[in-house]
Amino acid sequence: MDIQLLGTNLADLVRALSGILISTCQLLAIFVISVGVFRALVIFLRSSLFKPQTTIAFQRSRLAMGYSFSLGLSFLVGASILKTMLSSQWEDITRLVIIIAVRTALNLLLERAIRNSQTIDDEPLAVVPSGKDAAPEVAIANPST
Repeated sequence: MDIQLLGTNLADLVRALSGILISTCQLLAIFVISVGVFRALVIFLRSSLFKPQTTIAFQRSRLAMGYSFSLGLSFLVGASILKTMLSSQWEDITRLVIIIAVRTALNLLLERAIRNSQTIDDEPLAVVPSGKDAAPEVAIANPST
């Protein structure tokens, strides 16, 4: 068996597997983002129709959608890396760097928004003291005393 023929067959196998993995990553990204959008819509509609707290429903739906967008973007970055893996042209590598930079920046912004939403949801409601010991600002905020 000729070594050059073996190398050609191996390169063809790598290209075929790479194409399958790229398509799989892109399909997973579409699926994850679609599920996240649908889930966020269900959370928002269920919470806003049956509960009067629409701002909380909005935050929860944004949080669910943010997680799916972040995961979907990660799959798309993986597909871009696989797509450029076999290329030796500087244009493709430069394009990959720009795509990864933009998607990573989007992912970081999404993660920061998710973290901020979680801290807003986790904050306990402030207890407003009432009575004689309350500060004047609190007495103004709580006119029932």
